[in-house]
Amino acid sequence: MLYYQPKRDLLRGGISGVEALLRWRHPDLGLLQPAHFIPLAEETGLIVPVGKWVMETACAQNMAWQRQGLPPLRIAVNLSPRQFADPSLLHDIRAALEKSGMAANLLELEITESMVMQNVERAVRVLQTIKRLGVILAIDDFGTGYSSMSLVKKFPIDVLKIDRSFVREVTRDSGDRAIADAIIALGRALDLTIVAEGVETAEQEAFLRVHNCDEAQGYLISKPIPPDEFAAFLATQSFAELKAKVAKNALQLAFLAA
Repeated sequence: MLYYQPKRDLLRGGISGVEALLRWRHPDLGLLQPAHFIPLAEETGLIVPVGKWVMETACAQNMAWQRQGLPPLRIAVNLSPRQFADPSLLHDIRAALEKSGMAANLLELEITESMVMQNVERAVRVLQTIKRLGVILAIDDFGTGYSSMSLVKKFPIDVLKIDRSFVREVTRDSGDRAIADAIIALGRALDLTIVAEGVETAEQEAFLRVHNCDEAQGYLISKPIPPDEFAAFLATQSFAELKAKVAKNALQLAFLAA
């Protein structure tokens, strides 16, 4: 099954997107995290049909939310190394978009640095073809793999996600602050969207906002939730944002009247 974790726009406010995260409801062990079953799925090759199902389900869910009256949101899906190497990947992407009717620019595919560096020439060809479809491309866990400048220069990437290991101590550790700052500056220079993962405190979010990070994802915003809870979550967020805007406008009017 898929759970969904929202991302917050740090510069404009509101929910800017959502990531689809795979879970397994085991009859005896309960809800299992990916670490418990993804390695076996990779090893056996089952990750390819599972990944195809994830993409189709996420796209269909996004359209179902829109039919319920929710705004169109960019939905992110992780690609596994085995899936990225599979010859049917491009066909599966097209099929998921056509079957759901979702606009291509609402689909964001997350890859890792190591995946694209295994076979650079093929990776460039595949990513360029995906890009021509209009799909958004993101590098997940940026800063933990090759992290070379040639990576973001050579590949048609739209989004860099700062790994949670750098966000965890960003307000206390000078090294993590420097790395987060460097990734944000890199993104600004190359016109990329920067997303910080694992944001759990208001202090972390405030630091990232001040340093012009675009989006935040983590338990501070919301834990991953089932699809039927997401609509209610978004409504709550919209109401809270409206209240904040009303309060801000009232304060500005009071200041002008003084």
